[in-house]
Amino acid sequence: MRGSIRLFVSVPLAPGEAPLLDSAQAHYLGAVMRRRTGDEVVLFNGSDGEFLARIDAVSARGGRLAVGRQLRPQSAEPGPWLAFALIKRAAAEFLVQKATELGAERLLPFRADRSVGVLPNPMRLAAIATEAAEQSERMTRPEIAPPAALADLLAAWPADRPLFAAIERRAAPLLRPCGRQAGLLVGPEGGFTDRELDLLARSPFVRAVSLGPRILRAETAAIAGLALLAAPSGEAAV
Repeated sequence: MRGSIRLFVSVPLAPGEAPLLDSAQAHYLGAVMRRRTGDEVVLFNGSDGEFLARIDAVSARGGRLAVGRQLRPQSAEPGPWLAFALIKRAAAEFLVQKATELGAERLLPFRADRSVGVLPNPMRLAAIATEAAEQSERMTRPEIAPPAALADLLAAWPADRPLFAAIERRAAPLLRPCGRQAGLLVGPEGGFTDRELDLLARSPFVRAVSLGPRILRAETAAIAGLALLAAPSGEAAV
């Protein structure tokens, strides 16, 4: 039901189920969106599909829903993987939100030599990704991995998934739309060090690319790159 309020829940969904609302969801429905008993919402949990539900009860402390018919069966949502150097908290939160909306399947933060930030609270990032998935009508939430060293990230990267590394101030082909089975790697604000550039050059699946003539902030580069990668599937369309 397009245009309806969507909520992610972490319980099984099927007709007749009666999931409970936590206080934050109840506040959102009752105080922010002014929904009342009997109103309808849409639920998804990333595994059972999307369902229409009715509000049975809602108060400041919580509430209860009644699950009705299925609106959409669960489907896979393959998308680009985004590897990004740790950046400041506000920028990282913005990046997670927009990457979710653009269809990123996995978010892989890494520690770069010139990283200036630390990853925000994982629960906070999960909440941001959840809200973005609700808003963008995704059926799944992206996986957000714990931070890793760049060398470890590259060692674990699937050899059959190309990883496009956005490297500024170096001659490289412009990133072109190439579908969802790829990855994008964005470095820190200060750029990659020579040691890191050598590490990338020795990884056969890494392909250096440019995002254009301007020097972009890390979060801007991630959004621009993901929009290009998603373009063939229509996921970045407005």
